[in-house]
Amino acid sequence: MDLNLNIKTKEILKCIDLQNKPNLFLHICCGPCSTSVLDKLNKYFNIYIIFYNPNIDTKEEFNKRLLYLEKVLFVNKYSFPIIYKKYNHNEFITFTTGLENEPEGGLRCEKCIMLRLNYSKDIALNYIKENNLQNHTNYLCTSLSVSPHKNAKLIYDIGCKVCEGKNITYLPSDFKKENGYLKSIVLSKEYGLYRQNYCGCEFSNMHKI
Repeated sequence: MDLNLNIKTKEILKCIDLQNKPNLFLHICCGPCSTSVLDKLNKYFNIYIIFYNPNIDTKEEFNKRLLYLEKVLFVNKYSFPIIYKKYNHNEFITFTTGLENEPEGGLRCEKCIMLRLNYSKDIALNYIKENNLQNHTNYLCTSLSVSPHKNAKLIYDIGCKVCEGKNITYLPSDFKKENGYLKSIVLSKEYGLYRQNYCGCEFSNMHKI
């Protein structure tokens, strides 16, 4: 039987003590994807946002996506800190060298997800250590699975791999379920967000959504 990630998410949320919320280090790829994800999770976690997206092809595009993520936080009066928002496209280029001609959704994309989740894990662990959160329950997750173009099971498997043996657990999730993606479209229009038509890198820009 296939793992139902959405059911696993709901099982975890159901057991959370709202008086003693766990920490969630949430990698976010853009403002639109953050909308329904934050709406679903904000009640249950102390959320720390990681905007680590070296795959984005230009600094201008990176800043634009960050700006609209900040708008989502402002409109909803969320006080979640963005603990990382630096840009270095060379990290992505170096990590995916030799995969330039891979089809969209292929091995290059898998490597990109690995890069972003692994580095986000490191950011989270450093933050946990620096802020003495080792005795708390700590989760890592990403908003990427809200997209119908992303394989939630692949993202989950990568997330579990990078978190294995660490003081952090990957949160099972498939945020496109229960109309999560459709809700993100509705909220994006409501908030007046810029919705990009490609994932981020120059290769996906040639295969626009």
